Amino acid sequence: MRAPLRPLSRRGLLTGTLGAVAVLTTGGSLAGCGTKGAQQTEAGCVSEDLSGTEKKIAFSNWPQYLDVDETDESKRPSLDEFVAKTGIEVTYTEDINDNNEFFGKVRNQLAACQSIDRDIIVLSDWMAARMTRLGWVQKLDPARIPNVRANLLPSLLDRSFDTENRISIPWQSGLAGLAYNGNVTKELRTVDELLTRPDLKGRVTALSEMRDTMGLLLSSNGHDPANFTPAQFDDALNKLRKAVDSGQIRRFTGNDYAPDLAKGDIAACIGWSGDVIQLAGADEKVRFVAPDSGVMLYSDDMLVPNKATHKANAEQLVNYYYEPAVAAKLAAYVNYICPVRGAQAEMEKIDPELAANPLIFPDEALLSRSTVFMTLDEKQEREYEGKFQQVIGA
Repeated sequence: MRAPLRPLSRRGLLTGTLGAVAVLTTGGSLAGCGTKGAQQTEAGCVSEDLSGTEKKIAFSNWPQYLDVDETDESKRPSLDEFVAKTGIEVTYTEDINDNNEFFGKVRNQLAACQSIDRDIIVLSDWMAARMTRLGWVQKLDPARIPNVRANLLPSLLDRSFDTENRISIPWQSGLAGLAYNGNVTKELRTVDELLTRPDLKGRVTALSEMRDTMGLLLSSNGHDPANFTPAQFDDALNKLRKAVDSGQIRRFTGNDYAPDLAKGDIAACIGWSGDVIQLAGADEKVRFVAPDSGVMLYSDDMLVPNKATHKANAEQLVNYYYEPAVAAKLAAYVNYICPVRGAQAEMEKIDPELAANPLIFPDEALLSRSTVFMTLDEKQEREYEGKFQQVIGA
């Protein structure tokens, strides 16, 4: 079963009532994160593991990010099988609707080395990096998660904020690239076309997620989104500003661009692979494009927060979802990039069409053109987000 288009996006809800600038400059500020007492260390914030006597896990995730039985939505086949296999009861809650909103919800407790009553949380990679920087996440035991090292896609191994893959383990991944509706426009191949082609003027949207939009623009200028300078960022931002000022870009969106793209109300956009797969299922003329200059690769990661009391149980669940057959079952429902090697062969048994989809199982050629956005420190995050928000008018 394919998941319906999500009203909320794991990547897109950076702006709005809890937008990036608000979070950077108000009571939920990053400046506050750097104040005395917010930073924690492994030695200074010790967590007790009760897994030996308490067979349970509290798991917080995003809406519609776990497989559901088509005939009984109260059943979650892969998670139910984990419970039956291990005897570990899982309290599963879909209470993460926005990275910054969730950060604001748990910030005070984690800054004070207090429990947030969750053993696993799923947050986007940039927020995982922030939580790691603050020392609010427990390290996992590699001996308990052997499937991760064995099966994690090479492109997601050893990321700069988690070089040993012991803190943030990808749940699902995706690509940010271009998309167009072939019913209302001709083929689109490059970022520069999107931003300058006269026939697209006023019929284009871009993402309000800075890392995806700016990553694609940096690549289109020949710069590396994983390692760029302030001058290179400003160069790409000026290109974006020109497209805004000229009226080429209609607006900046979360994944609410998807219905407009499907209807042809917009002709082309910067968008996410998972959304476009779902649209293409209904209309094959809606296409996702990986420009030759490159695409952005992102992930939503499983984390065990400080003071979680069932880390070993959580590690069992992490390891379980890195079994290829389990990962395939999950990917068949959510339609994002499966981060688990070996899952494609298992998907052949479930849905050969999905198994052949390069936006769920990218080939090496596509992965070689994908980049994870550079990990930002506190100062850089504030500076780059602020500049971007000024241009997009948030």
